[in-house]
Amino acid sequence: MNWFDDWALTLAVFLPLAGAVLLAALPAGADRLARLGGTLVTFLALLAGVGMLARFDFGAGRAMQFEVNRTWIETIGTHYHLGVDGIALPLLELSLLLCFLCAVYTLRFLPEGGSAKSFLALMLVLEAGMNGTFVALDLILFFVFWELVLIPMFFLIAVWGGGQRRYAAIKFLLYTLIGSVVMLLGFLALWYRSAPDPAARTFDVLALQQLGGARFGGTFGLLVFAAVGLGFAVKVPVWPLHTWLPDAHTEAPTVGSVLLAGVLLKMGTYGFVRIALPVLPDAARWWAPTIGVLGGVAIIYGSLCCLAQTDLKRLIAFSSVGHMGFVMLGIATLTPTGINAAVFGMVAHGVITGMLFFCAGSVHERYHTRDIAEIGGGMATTLPRLPADRRLLPVDAAAGQPRRRARALERQAARRRAGSRARRLDAAGAADRRPRGRPPDRPWRHQPGRDRLVREPVQVEHDPTRRRGPRCASTSTPSCPSWSSPARRSWCWSWTCS
Repeated sequence: MNWFDDWALTLAVFLPLAGAVLLAALPAGADRLARLGGTLVTFLALLAGVGMLARFDFGAGRAMQFEVNRTWIETIGTHYHLGVDGIALPLLELSLLLCFLCAVYTLRFLPEGGSAKSFLALMLVLEAGMNGTFVALDLILFFVFWELVLIPMFFLIAVWGGGQRRYAAIKFLLYTLIGSVVMLLGFLALWYRSAPDPAARTFDVLALQQLGGARFGGTFGLLVFAAVGLGFAVKVPVWPLHTWLPDAHTEAPTVGSVLLAGVLLKMGTYGFVRIALPVLPDAARWWAPTIGVLGGVAIIYGSLCCLAQTDLKRLIAFSSVGHMGFVMLGIATLTPTGINAAVFGMVAHGVITGMLFFCAGSVHERYHTRDIAEIGGGMATTLPRLPADRRLLPVDAAAGQPRRRARALERQAARRRAGSRARRLDAAGAADRRPRGRPPDRPWRHQPGRDRLVREPVQVEHDPTRRRGPRCASTSTPSCPSWSSPARRSWCWSWTCS
């Protein structure tokens, strides 16, 4: 399997890009074929990720594995250098998984505004940029993949977004573009300072890490860390550079929101862990208190903003600001335990927030609104067919509920469903025992597209041997089985749900 070790990362990065080119070449109107093709490409990329996960040596998680190093631009010392370690691999797997789930989601739900092949092609380009960012070990290659993410996300929001999509897309573009320009200046400063001889200068991340504080100390290191950290902080986003995030989440389609919250935000924190901290250790120690304070402010500010939201997606967006504040707190510790906690928090937040945005998108597809007041007084009432455990588990995970609590909620939901069924049967039996001439209580019935429940009676066959029972309108014989025989009992009035 040596060939797989040499080509695994290249397949994971460039297979979605090749799939995007093929989808763009499809004829107009081949929407179904584009959806199936996009799902197949993301599945093949996910298989490459599963293969890497199976062959990864977890005992040597600190070392780079599946490494590829080829000369790219020799005059400036740039290489096609890819590799993963115990930090990059979980984030790469997260990106591959969420992209596949988003492709599966598009098989049934595709936002209006453009063709399916354009939507899937942009999503695949976005996946290639995200995967490349997590495996690039050269600053120029890292920057290329970093910027590759910007264009498809801009069009996903601007074309398939909500009513304020243009405003949200331009705001997202301006914030991230300005941060990227400042970050590029920091990369160029690192290259210039890496060696006195221009021929020996390099953009290689591992080589720059070996130089560390010996070459990049003092005021130079503080300024470069501020420049590089600003570009990463905009993507996280760190308070007060977060204002683009709620608008982008609210106006983006469901797939865009899932990838934005699940993967794109992790690119910023990954940049801190992979580049800023190991390349500039002295400057990181000087800036660590500031990072910790900003992370704490983000936690409190995001939590308070959640209490004031009425839009479901905007609520999740502000919760992401608070959750990423916890990740920044872990990074600010500058300890192995804190860094491991930050990586764990990145992966957990990506999975949980992706689930929440999928749930919010499903609610919007059914009710055509995200306003919590319009949805109703509780999802248990307005979504009677959605099991309670599926409604609660993503929320409990986002709130940090322990596993035992989640299992207790599952058992509570099962008992609630069983009790609800028993109450319906008792109500039906009580209606059957009412004296003739008194109309039975009409059951609650949910109508699709309505945000409330209405009463509507449903009459079925009655007891054919019952002496005082009502007769069928089309025959002269009563139509209910005997009430005295439990084996032949049927309910004259039943609960129904469309």
